[in-house]
Amino acid sequence: MIDLPFKDKMADRRAVSLLLVGPVALFGVLYLAGFALTGHKVPHGTTVAGVDIGGLEPAAAETALERELGPRAEAPIVLSAGGKRARIRPDSAGLAIDYEESVAQAGGGRSWSPARIWDYFAGGDDFDAVVKVDEDKLDAAVGKFADKVEKRPVEGRITFRDGAAHPRFPKVGKQLDLEAAASDVVDSYPAPAGDSAEPVSLEVDDVEPDVTDKEVRAAMEDFANPAMSAPVVLVLDGKDAVVRPEAYAPALSMRENHGSLVPHLDKKKLVAAIDPAVDAVSPTPEPATVRLVDNKPTVVPGKDGITFDHKEVTRRFLSLVVQPDDKRTLDVKTVVDHPDFTTEDARKLQIREPVSSFTTYFPDAEYRNINQGRAAELVNGTVLRPGQTFSLNDTVGERTARNGFTKGFMISDGVYKEDYGGGVSQVATTLFNGAFFAGLQDVEHKPHSFYIDRYPVGREATVAWPTVDLKFKNTTPYGVLIQAWVVPSTSSSYGEMHVRMWSTKYWDITAGVSRRYDITKEKTRHLRGRDCVPHEGYGGFDINVYRYFRRHGSSELVRKETMHTTYLPSDTVVCENDRNG
Repeated sequence: MIDLPFKDKMADRRAVSLLLVGPVALFGVLYLAGFALTGHKVPHGTTVAGVDIGGLEPAAAETALERELGPRAEAPIVLSAGGKRARIRPDSAGLAIDYEESVAQAGGGRSWSPARIWDYFAGGDDFDAVVKVDEDKLDAAVGKFADKVEKRPVEGRITFRDGAAHPRFPKVGKQLDLEAAASDVVDSYPAPAGDSAEPVSLEVDDVEPDVTDKEVRAAMEDFANPAMSAPVVLVLDGKDAVVRPEAYAPALSMRENHGSLVPHLDKKKLVAAIDPAVDAVSPTPEPATVRLVDNKPTVVPGKDGITFDHKEVTRRFLSLVVQPDDKRTLDVKTVVDHPDFTTEDARKLQIREPVSSFTTYFPDAEYRNINQGRAAELVNGTVLRPGQTFSLNDTVGERTARNGFTKGFMISDGVYKEDYGGGVSQVATTLFNGAFFAGLQDVEHKPHSFYIDRYPVGREATVAWPTVDLKFKNTTPYGVLIQAWVVPSTSSSYGEMHVRMWSTKYWDITAGVSRRYDITKEKTRHLRGRDCVPHEGYGGFDINVYRYFRRHGSSELVRKETMHTTYLPSDTVVCENDRNG
């Protein structure tokens, strides 16, 4: 080895250093020049959603994107699925383009990365626009379209009516994959450039029903058709109660269970269906009561009936209805059914004597004879046990032709008009006074709006189905039997409405009345129409009625009741002819 002098070695090292530093310095100069040249600019050849933004500063690139993509970003998106189409607005669906992020992802913005500088000169890539998504709005828009497309599967089932089984075979449903649909909508946004964008085709899945055709046919063959094939016979105490399919069909149904249809029985409906057939062959219990026989209260003994254990029938019924015709008979064990109200209970009512009676009179009118006679017929014989409340509307029912009533005059809105049941208020007034003097509790009564002089002032009542009722409660320790009857009017005599209360005397009732006060004057009303009834009016007033309670046979006052009544003026009604008539 040749050992060079020290000066020569140093010279060699400087030469090598110069050789190395030169290229590095050159690269640095070129790197700084490239960085200075590229600045914030987007790499050449870069596109976003098909829009060329290469070589542009970020702000200019954003402007270019907004200009080119704006109309596409606002264009409606057409959804297509299952033969249905719908247009949705991007803003309503929560979709918008983030122009700043779109430029940033494409390489816009200053960077010291050599790769970034290289990309600028070598050329950029193609990018999709960055989309901002409001997921709640998007889900709502897709869900609204799904409502138009989707169909719930039609489940196979069997219904029973009119004594026959009716199958319904299943149908496949349709369901939109909401998550995939939302993703497809985002991927399609914004629409490609062009005059018209293609619809976004969304995937629709079939939804199979739980019950198949095969299961419906099997259920028809195994249960439904046999169940409706013939009557069921219940043998009670040696008598046949025939229950036909049309009677018990509403109690049957078939429910889905793990893809199969299984029979189900509504026990309450079955009992309701078989009771009429049972009643036809076995006696029902009749409660004891009290009736007037030869105008004397007489206890009518109760009667025992026959009943059976409903659970035995309901437990075996589903297996019984699939048996052949000659084996659809069930022997049912019967027991004596005692009435709820016995003969001894009726005797304890101690209904023995009249405790009050009241009569009102009415002018001759055939509708009064009919309506009051029918209402009295329905009320007559009513027995109130201690604590029970009488309701005229519940007892008499709706006043209709089918219920035995006819049209007649009644008061409505302060004037007379014609309707079914006119005159029944006289029955209410007579009953009210019978209860008043029997010492029964006034639960509900409504006086007429204006005074009718054939009724006792302040002691009268009106009724209207179903809103206005007469109710009174038996608060005595004895039963009360209501007797009601009508003596019809004739062309030469007034009619009579009678009520008599039978019980054991508990109260001695007397009544008092105040003077009339707060007198008001009537007005004149001019009315038109076929239902207008002329009327001569009179004034109104206020009055108080007092009821005094004393124990029967005692002079000591137990209590005093006050009833206040305000009678409106009875306006004069003048009926005018219709000018066009």
